Amino acid sequence: MSNIPEELRYAETHEWVKVDGKRALVGISDHAQEELGDVVALYLPDVGKQVSKGDKLAEIDSMKTSDVIYAPVSGTVVEVNSAVDETPEIVNEDPYGKGWLVVIEMSSPGEVDDLMTAAQYAEVAKGDS
Repeated sequence: MSNIPEELRYAETHEWVKVDGKRALVGISDHAQEELGDVVALYLPDVGKQVSKGDKLAEIDSMKTSDVIYAPVSGTVVEVNSAVDETPEIVNEDPYGKGWLVVIEMSSPGEVDDLMTAAQYAEVAKGDS
């Protein structure tokens, strides 16, 4: 089973969120990167982009497929991880650390409560495999 850190919240679409005040650090789960295979490119949003929960946030290309990354919370993108733009394989190597994608200043912090806990996400990931 994939690595699923307890302190994070998860979307059914395999994004994770780490909350710090009104800011949400966002990435894709270990399970998602395993399913994708070798990540070769990311198309991240511009700083300042407004997103609503469930909107397309970014795109990710792997050796196997191309996929959409969805916004797990609503708000404004205030930071983008340029390191994954230049070295996309970081997402495979360290999805919960250096492989983060964006920081969103949340407009509705309560949306985090609608995301899954690690235990709930583990059930989704298990059913997905």
